Amino acid sequence: MLDTLINYLAHPFVRYAIIVGVLIALCSSLLGVTLVLKRYSFIGDGLSHVAFGALSIASVVKLTNKMTLVLPITIIAAILLLRTGRNAKIKGDAAIAMISVGALAFGYLIMNIFASGANLSGDVCSTLFGSLSILTLTKGEVILCAVLSILVVVIFVVFYNKIFAVTFDENFSKATGVKADMYNLLLAVVIAIIIVLALNLVGSLLISALVIFPAISAMRLFKSFKAVTLFSVVFSVVCAFIGLLIAILAGPPVGATIVAVDVVAFGACCLIGALINGR
Repeated sequence: MLDTLINYLAHPFVRYAIIVGVLIALCSSLLGVTLVLKRYSFIGDGLSHVAFGALSIASVVKLTNKMTLVLPITIIAAILLLRTGRNAKIKGDAAIAMISVGALAFGYLIMNIFASGANLSGDVCSTLFGSLSILTLTKGEVILCAVLSILVVVIFVVFYNKIFAVTFDENFSKATGVKADMYNLLLAVVIAIIIVLALNLVGSLLISALVIFPAISAMRLFKSFKAVTLFSVVFSVVCAFIGLLIAILAGPPVGATIVAVDVVAFGACCLIGALINGR
């Protein structure tokens, strides 16, 4: 198996897939803790369905670089979701459900009405559950992913204290002069970038797993925000790496394999946490 792995790693497309997969896992886990604590765990689910709808439009109009359309639409949806979720008449969970279901329905309708190929079910399935295009990445796409990932990490590190304050007590943060609305807006934009990056890796239906599982697994073992964040990053990167290796060597779907590894690792964290806490 080791020889097989070494042979696979000799191919650039395999190395590209591993690099991109690890970078996406790292970015997703950084903001996962904040989203879980703010009870916005499923914002990834809603935005991923928006990205699915945008991707359908990009496919219909035959855009060469689909990200030029998908990324702006997802960012706009993230901002609208943030604003709508604060409306007293439409709470955050309801807003996410509305956007998620609506975008998914319109995306599927567009793909049906303007189907450009015979294998519609295959196109929809690969978009929802992850595409093999993660194994056909070009050097330019890898560089773009790396640049965006570095941008996400830099934003998180530079604004760590502000993000921490807004996460735990937004009202108190405002009272102390922190521009909470601005940092929430920044979080929404960063989340949208992560969702678009992860779309080809795990598909629009599984993206939430990259956000939720590392955070809740870390919370089983640690209590402080910094410790939970650091462990969730390590957890996410290791699980993504293992999942990619299994998918490359054994051939199962990449996205589903990574999520399955996350689930198993979460179970292990629950067991370890129960043993540590004596429960």
